[in-house]
Amino acid sequence: MSLNSILNSAMSGLAASQAAMQTVSTNVANVSTPGYARQKIAQSASVAGGTVNGVVVGEPSRVADKFLENAVYTRAGAAGRTEAVSTYLDRLQAMLGSPDSTSGLAARLTAISSSAGEIAGLQGSPEAIAMFTGTVADTIDTLGGLQDDVAALQADVESEVSDTVGRVNVLLRKIHDLNAEVSRLQGLGLTTSGPSDERMSALQELSGLVEVNVREQPDGRVTIDTASGQVLLDRRLRQLSYPTGVAAAQASYSPIEIRFAEADGTMKAATGEKIDSMAVGGKLGGLIDMRDRALPNFSEQLGQLFTGLAETLNKVANEGTTLPPPQILTGQANGLVGSDRLGFTGKATFAVVAKDGTLVGKTEIDFDALGAGATVDDAVSAINAGLAPHASASFEDGVLSIRAASSAHGVAIAQNPQAPSDRAGAGFSQFFGLNNLVRSDGSALVPPGFTRTDAHGFEAGQTAQVVLRDASGKVLASHALTGSGGSTWGDILDELNAGALGAFGSFELDERGRVDFTPVTSSAGATIAIPSDSTDRMGTGLSFSALSGLTGAASGLRTAQVPSAILADTARLPLARLQLDAGIGEKAIGSGDIRGANALVDALSASADFGKDGRATISMFANRLLGTAGSEASLAKVAQQDAAARLGDTVNRRDSFSGVNIDEELAQMVVLQNSYSASARVMTTASQMYETLLAML
Repeated sequence: MSLNSILNSAMSGLAASQAAMQTVSTNVANVSTPGYARQKIAQSASVAGGTVNGVVVGEPSRVADKFLENAVYTRAGAAGRTEAVSTYLDRLQAMLGSPDSTSGLAARLTAISSSAGEIAGLQGSPEAIAMFTGTVADTIDTLGGLQDDVAALQADVESEVSDTVGRVNVLLRKIHDLNAEVSRLQGLGLTTSGPSDERMSALQELSGLVEVNVREQPDGRVTIDTASGQVLLDRRLRQLSYPTGVAAAQASYSPIEIRFAEADGTMKAATGEKIDSMAVGGKLGGLIDMRDRALPNFSEQLGQLFTGLAETLNKVANEGTTLPPPQILTGQANGLVGSDRLGFTGKATFAVVAKDGTLVGKTEIDFDALGAGATVDDAVSAINAGLAPHASASFEDGVLSIRAASSAHGVAIAQNPQAPSDRAGAGFSQFFGLNNLVRSDGSALVPPGFTRTDAHGFEAGQTAQVVLRDASGKVLASHALTGSGGSTWGDILDELNAGALGAFGSFELDERGRVDFTPVTSSAGATIAIPSDSTDRMGTGLSFSALSGLTGAASGLRTAQVPSAILADTARLPLARLQLDAGIGEKAIGSGDIRGANALVDALSASADFGKDGRATISMFANRLLGTAGSEASLAKVAQQDAAARLGDTVNRRDSFSGVNIDEELAQMVVLQNSYSASARVMTTASQMYETLLAML
């Protein structure tokens, strides 16, 4: 080996030590930099003419484990989803208050029963009655306030969905640009450590927002798919398209479209893929789950709770009367018109009573005797015939009213104890809302009692959008109900069953005339929503949503109230009972009669009908609702802590492998220092040999 070869080898050793020292210096400088993967240089022997002649130094490369990095992406998606869910369930739980709160929903419902018992215990004192009616009004306000709070929470979720979509788009553009840079540098044989580190950090943030599958390509690029299979990035940039500025609670939301885009983010043609359920994972999946499933379900349960409470209170109120009785009883719309089938069985007594409780006139209507084909107008005629000339009934714009002819008289209604009037489980007075304690403009507060042969009464051009979602909130199918296939409720059911919804279950009327949906086994847990409804049954103001009972969102809670007349005058609470055996001129309503108070206590402790949610006592249903909300919040918190711990552990394992270890770098510096000194010593020795050789000449 010549002296030149020796010098060249020593010089390459010096260069290799310098390059390695530069890499060590960079590693040490970034010891605390998040996401930095340490670098190392690649060395290989230099071979010329079959002879090893020094060392060749390559470009620095990242020390990283792709499996550990992908594990971080997977765990980040779970952490993002659970954190979003836990945050909003905690906020919901805070709205409900603690179980021992005196102002919470559970306490309000308990106070209704307690105050009803106080009426009986204090012999109907005005103070006890005022406490009861005020408590009922406060409870309805609490329920309505909770529903408004849930709607506001849903609006917050929607706003965060929009913000998250915007951030996802920013990260996709960044990763797309870094892909191009990594590919360019790799093609030139240069180090890709810088852009690769930056890309890894962007991918980790993206995976927390959307659960992704990341695959590295031979040219250094990465492709990104969502956990549910949609392509987010390959060689072409894609962006998520979603309306911004809505930030409001809605019955349904537009899906998030995936579109091709220019490098600057300008949206182009749609790819045909959409994100519309929690299956996308990450923070976005958690937000969609809260927005489309958890919060609407809770709001619907609040509506069902209100329905059961209102029906229970109104049943007792409509079986009673006051002393003095009101001159006029005015009901509320229940969806029926005068030509509709009456549909009542049993008997009810209608009476005109003087202010002191003396019976002036009465008539008992046997609805069975009116015949199966009797209409609402026939019942009104029978009442008029029986009470004339002391009182008269009218039915206008779907509202029944009965008025005493003299201001000195009042009207009272009572059920026959052996054969009470009944349509869909409600008495005549309750069905028409003549003596309601709770009223609502948005609901009849009783099931409609329709049969398949009854006219649906919706006009051409009126539609209701019926949407079916699976247990994750994903839209399975939807149908624009028009009622154009026929004029009856049976035709409505046939239209629903024949449409896209029919593949996932069947629609039928239950025993109280409500539309019931029974999902097939594979669609268990699916729920119905009606995001838009322009129907109006025969001008009564009640829509398909309000009459069908398919969703608790149409319970009428938002417009519910205790009549101001009852709140202002405790004597207006119908606690007395009409004496059915009283003759004309005899006392039909006794002074101090508060039998209705005991009936209220019994009714509030008995089971109520909550439609598709079955039967339960009001307190049991409320406790189940609040308990479920609390349990979900607690489980979500545990899941969030577990996911965060798993993510932290995975990040630590990734960083332990690829991060900078000061001790290792210091040890490497000693090795490089000795290597550099040795190469320099070789050069010195070779130089001396040259000098000796020259001196000989």
